[in-house]
Amino acid sequence: MLVYPHTSNWDFMVGIFFRYGYALRAHWLAKHSAFWWPLGVLLRHMGGMAIDRRKAGGTINSIAEEFKRRDWLWLAITPEGTRSHTEFWKSGFYRIALAADVPCALACIDYKTKTISVDTYVRFSGDTEADLALIRRFYEGKQALHPEKAGDIRFKSEQ
Repeated sequence: MLVYPHTSNWDFMVGIFFRYGYALRAHWLAKHSAFWWPLGVLLRHMGGMAIDRRKAGGTINSIAEEFKRRDWLWLAITPEGTRSHTEFWKSGFYRIALAADVPCALACIDYKTKTISVDTYVRFSGDTEADLALIRRFYEGKQALHPEKAGDIRFKSEQ
């Protein structure tokens, strides 16, 4: 589940309330340093999965394997990777969806309309530009709590 935009700590709280209100057994990724004891116990109970972003490689494949291991897994990912403005998205969610061969739900907390949507599901083609264009169309007009912090919907070009 791709969740965009993510510009405020309130996004997390709204998402957690939505998760419990609709009884979604969704998990979410967060940096491993947030899972210190005793907070880590609570975060895992709330669906948190720790990820060490300092380690290169292996993360995509290990999460893809987790999808294959389970009968059911909802995993919410914020592609910006931060609440601050970014010039580009992290591509991990995209690479996970392709590696695990799973559809991706497009989710949004739209503060302009005061709505949450998880109503569009896509299976990425592997054509990065076409897939990003599809994502841009979905999120067009949706507004973050802090619109100036919303990152551009693009990946860092691989040189």
